[in-house]
Amino acid sequence: MDELIMNNYLLLLKSTVEVYVHGTLESSNKDIRELLKDGLNETLSHQARVYDEMTKYDWYTINNVDTSIIEQTLDKVNC
Repeated sequence: MDELIMNNYLLLLKSTVEVYVHGTLESSNKDIRELLKDGLNETLSHQARVYDEMTKYDWYTINNVDTSIIEQTLDKVNC
């Protein structure tokens, strides 16, 4: 149950980051832009703490991608 809650919370934080990024980029008011940047930084920091906690319990794993797959993808992009 804890793992499910943490996964959902991490997804919520990722979505929140997207909102802050778009708001910061689109804001024409300097004060509001700074406020949004502060919220973005706080959310990113919180996301990192949640990620660290999840990896501690092996609730979030990263799969390494083979170098050849990365090279193939880059070749396709650079065509």
